[in-house]
Amino acid sequence: MIVDNLKPPYYAVLFSTLMTDNLEGYIETARRMETLAKLQPGYLGIESARNEIGITVSYWESLEAITQWKNNVEHTEVRELGREKWYQQYQLRICKVEREYGFKA
Repeated sequence: MIVDNLKPPYYAVLFSTLMTDNLEGYIETARRMETLAKLQPGYLGIESARNEIGITVSYWESLEAITQWKNNVEHTEVRELGREKWYQQYQLRICKVEREYGFKA
């Protein structure tokens, strides 16, 4: 689903990944992280797609909210697990969204 109810300015965290062949427990953990992120103050939404490269974009009210999510204990533990087990490579980018527009048929 495309998140289309946001009002700039806000922040987007772009998380691009290449996976290893060992995906044991990944889907369940990813769902848990999405559920946990939704409970964080400042969370606005998430979009995700996976093909050869996985891209997840989460939306946040502020840089402080992003930092609090990064420092969440369970999220920190899962990041370590991801580096050890699931991710061959990842890149994270944080962007300030100042303008947006869209179309819906």
